[in-house]
Amino acid sequence: MEAKCLSGKETAKQLTQRIQQRVHSFASRENRVPKLAVILVGDDPASAVYVRSKHKLSSKIGIDFELHTLPDTISQKELLEIIRTLNDDSRCDAILVQLPLPPHIDSNTVLLAIDPIKDVDCFHPENIGRLWTKTGVIAPCTPAGIMELLRSYNIPIEGKHAIVIGRSNIVGKPMAALLLHVNATITIAHSKTKNLSNLCRTADILVAAIGKPAFVTSDFIKPGAVVIDVGMNRIDSVDADSCWFQPESPIKDSLEQKGHALIGDVHPNDVRSVASWYTPVPGGVGPMTVAMLMENTVSLAEYRNRRQ
Repeated sequence: MEAKCLSGKETAKQLTQRIQQRVHSFASRENRVPKLAVILVGDDPASAVYVRSKHKLSSKIGIDFELHTLPDTISQKELLEIIRTLNDDSRCDAILVQLPLPPHIDSNTVLLAIDPIKDVDCFHPENIGRLWTKTGVIAPCTPAGIMELLRSYNIPIEGKHAIVIGRSNIVGKPMAALLLHVNATITIAHSKTKNLSNLCRTADILVAAIGKPAFVTSDFIKPGAVVIDVGMNRIDSVDADSCWFQPESPIKDSLEQKGHALIGDVHPNDVRSVASWYTPVPGGVGPMTVAMLMENTVSLAEYRNRRQ
């Protein structure tokens, strides 16, 4: 039996409606809407696409979106000064610095400069600590989006063995924390893990966040497992595997029409034949990440209001 699809696109639509209601309620109480400030440094095409998608959704929901587009020649000192100004802006509820930054700017220094109460990505060490101790207001957008997706489809987590492939501070580690909070048994695997495929076949829930296109094949997947694909890898026809050219394949269509396509970390054909549930790429984790950014913005606005 073919695996069922966990549609992030559809779930994000439902989440967006709930966020809109919270925005309306906040606006009626505070006589303003929540405000998200986004800083984009340089002209990285992928970053520009991500920022546009955030701007589009924030406009739909009714969140005030303030974009600071800066040249890649800006100094670190100048960038830090902009962040300090936003920290002091009482009407700014959330700050996001789009990564990656130019090589001459230290990302850690920049992220540390964001006031933790406005750190919408939840990357500040204070917020990471609060995440692990379950005392935080928000969680990083991608892991939080995955948890919301699992909840919306009533996927059982308690007592399950969950394996996260990838140990980044953005996805891997916070994903493990959130799964642990709902009583899953957690293993974090990575590029140095021995016998990786054998280990992954023990997972009831497998989260792939390794950044390698179609790296996870059927050899990694326990029959009936729930497979979450965090990967977003761009390929062109030179990279394309012939087995992806199946009839009505979105990968095939994208390659033929655009000359490139997005591939996850999980082989798109293998996962359907082995798993019980899976997230597609695109249309899975991606829409949930952007939707959770909006929810985090509203949550921070509400939290700041309660503290005043």
